[in-house]
Amino acid sequence: MAGKGSIVILTGAGISKEFGLDTFRDKDGIWSRVRLEDVATPDAFRRDPAKVQAFYNTRRRNLVEGGIRPNPAHAALARLEREWPGEVLIVTQNIDDLHERAGSENLIHMHGELLKIRCQKCARPFAWTADVEVGDKCPDCHRLGTLRPHVVWFGEMPLDMERIFEALEACALFVSIGTSGHVYPAAGFVQTVRAQGRAHTAELNLEPSEGASLFRETRLGPASRLVPAFVEELLSADRS
Repeated sequence: MAGKGSIVILTGAGISKEFGLDTFRDKDGIWSRVRLEDVATPDAFRRDPAKVQAFYNTRRRNLVEGGIRPNPAHAALARLEREWPGEVLIVTQNIDDLHERAGSENLIHMHGELLKIRCQKCARPFAWTADVEVGDKCPDCHRLGTLRPHVVWFGEMPLDMERIFEALEACALFVSIGTSGHVYPAAGFVQTVRAQGRAHTAELNLEPSEGASLFRETRLGPASRLVPAFVEELLSADRS
């Protein structure tokens, strides 16, 4: 399927939902309860930074204290990275740290990380697991009131896009796991891979995404079942 070439894996909220993390776009997801315009845009932060910080403080506490753990899908991807003879890059739309906790190392958080904050003056990100208050001091430049969540809001550019597109254009296999296919630029990654004409593309999802027809292969079911089986197939084929 991929030979011994490089693999790029895109993961979305569906890889984490089974084990307790809320998604954004499901009918009972976060955006059904909170207006994104109030908490997930630069304008929202300028209007009411306390409200935005409170929203992310709640989500951060849930991730740190809520008993959320990596599931078999996260563990399988970490195993693939360890055992595959070529490069395996995970590009995640998720802002949780479950891939890291499962052992993945070659990882890009294109939408940022919940367990980091960033100073708007010196632009440095910092690991941060506690609540953030509006008047908190930057650990580096020591300015007051400059900290914001290290997440990509609507209207902002996702992170590390140059590195992502370089990997997509060179890969032998592109796998999309647990994504809705609604959010760009991630929803267009499969088209980037198809344009280079030689990579295999596969979607593993609970239900077909918006762009399911663009993939050569689609497998439907829970990520905790599909992903370990898919990884086992890849590694078994490599050993044979």
